[in-house]
Amino acid sequence: MPIKVALHHKTVYKYDRLVTLGPQVIRLRPAPHSRTPIDSYSLKVEPADHFINWQQDPHGNFLARLVFHKPTDLFSVSVDVVADMTVVNPFDFFLEEDATEFPFTYAEELALDLKPFLQPHSKSAIFNAYRKTVDVKKRRTNSFIIDINQKLQQDISYLIRMEPGVQTPEETLQKRSGSCRDSAWLLVHLLRSFGLAARFVSGYLVQLTADLKPLEGPEGPTVDFTDLHAWTEVFLPGAGWVGLDPTSGLLTGEGHIPLAATPSPQTAAPISGGVSKSEVEFDFEMTVTRIHEDPRVTKPYTEDTWERIDATGAEVDRRLVANDVRLTMGGEPTFVSIDDMEGAEWNSAAVGPHKQQLSDQLIRRLRDRFGSGGLLHYGQGKWYPGESLPRWAYTCLWRKDGQPVWKNQALLADLGLTAGQADKTKPVADEKVAAEFICTLAERLSVEDRWIRPAYEDVYHMLEIEQKLPVDIDPREFNADDDEDRRRLSRALERGISRPVGFVLPLTRPWWQSNAKWLSGFWPFRSHKLFLIPGDSPIGLRLPLESLPVAGTEIPLVYTVDPFAGRDALPGYAEIRKTAQERLAAQKDESRKPPQQLVMQRLGLSNDPAESSEE
Repeated sequence: MPIKVALHHKTVYKYDRLVTLGPQVIRLRPAPHSRTPIDSYSLKVEPADHFINWQQDPHGNFLARLVFHKPTDLFSVSVDVVADMTVVNPFDFFLEEDATEFPFTYAEELALDLKPFLQPHSKSAIFNAYRKTVDVKKRRTNSFIIDINQKLQQDISYLIRMEPGVQTPEETLQKRSGSCRDSAWLLVHLLRSFGLAARFVSGYLVQLTADLKPLEGPEGPTVDFTDLHAWTEVFLPGAGWVGLDPTSGLLTGEGHIPLAATPSPQTAAPISGGVSKSEVEFDFEMTVTRIHEDPRVTKPYTEDTWERIDATGAEVDRRLVANDVRLTMGGEPTFVSIDDMEGAEWNSAAVGPHKQQLSDQLIRRLRDRFGSGGLLHYGQGKWYPGESLPRWAYTCLWRKDGQPVWKNQALLADLGLTAGQADKTKPVADEKVAAEFICTLAERLSVEDRWIRPAYEDVYHMLEIEQKLPVDIDPREFNADDDEDRRRLSRALERGISRPVGFVLPLTRPWWQSNAKWLSGFWPFRSHKLFLIPGDSPIGLRLPLESLPVAGTEIPLVYTVDPFAGRDALPGYAEIRKTAQERLAAQKDESRKPPQQLVMQRLGLSNDPAESSEE
């Protein structure tokens, strides 16, 4: 997370007499290519009676040219910068393909642009001798620049040198020591000698203390620190100018703020200009102050900050309550099998061999844990683009007051059984059991059972699939690896296409009437049979709803009740059940009910096929 710092730099020249200042050039403004974001910058110069002209040199660096109108005995330059110390990744680049390995050559037109940064370079004996110690074997360009940068850091000792100017490469190699500007200038010459464009950079170096001491290696500065610094930049096609700091042996980061980048140190001096003959007393000061810090893992909120956050949260809660604002939050946790976390059915596939069974077990465990007496509902889930069928969704509905919604769990099928097994205490769910159930349901709801419609797989769709099969494939053979259509055809042929898959009873209850009753009616089809939409879902999710008659489909306008509005307490389970039984008993009319055997014959489920009727 970012840290913002305020950098202050002041340089003062005090003369022993009034002097005439010639034009002064100041190069103390962050360069355009600075990777450290600069929030603000200011420059203050004394004496105030001067003319300032902001310019950019031929290399794009900012410079201020000052002209003074009167003699003075004081010349002062103050710079203030606010920088955002967002972490910079020095390797955040991709090289051009022909520059990924060293050595490489620049394209002709690029080499022309880079000519000032390619020559001259030292050719003295001591320089050539040192150059021969550099490993020039073919390798990745990134590795080469890292190696040569670290070599200088190890071979040239760093020292603070107050003398003006920059040592020649020969002086630095002879002394085996130098300041940051001396090492940077030596690296410029070395890189140029290997055909790499390089330039000298002067700038600010900001080093902040670490939140925690490292487990190994140098600890770094013990206090926040800033100073003028110098380093080298090398031009790599695809990356542009890449900063190398031979003083540390590292690539430049967010702490390096460039001020001027030029072919030679002389044109990168922070302040340059003439002055009449005099004695001068030089002084400077540099400070860096943290003005903003975001909380982070290594430096979290203080206790005082936490107290203020808690107080703000309490005030927000108070205002929400006062204005009757209620917040809700939803979540969608993802569950996977602990035995097969990487399986396709838990990562990419819509279904799998164990997903439905384990999901059934999970919803039952959740019901027992959170919603005892809840009702399990098995319905249609999401339908993702590219998938032939919608997924299924399990829902558990329960009451907060602890009253049961559903008591007899034995009436619900157990999908968690291992494939191929069955619960011996429950009947096998075939079409006869389904018919008995829907006949009993019609009787309980006091609706006419003549509106019960058998539902069949689409025979025309099945015939189309069969016609597409190769002649040497038996459509009755089931193979789990075959495509969906072939698996469905195999199951349909095994069961019998002429046999119903299940039964449908249209139902409605006009709840807006004072004495509402369940009603049913006729659902006509052009083919005189109810053919399901092809698929593997339960038939309730595959009904041909598009075939419903258009006339009479208007639904009374319903105004949704505010979900946050107050509600009366629900009656207890026993009271609801008693009321329902009394209502059904009052509506029951046995006089017009045919025996169930006759209904079964009409549905085509009599044991004697001759007694069955399709009318």
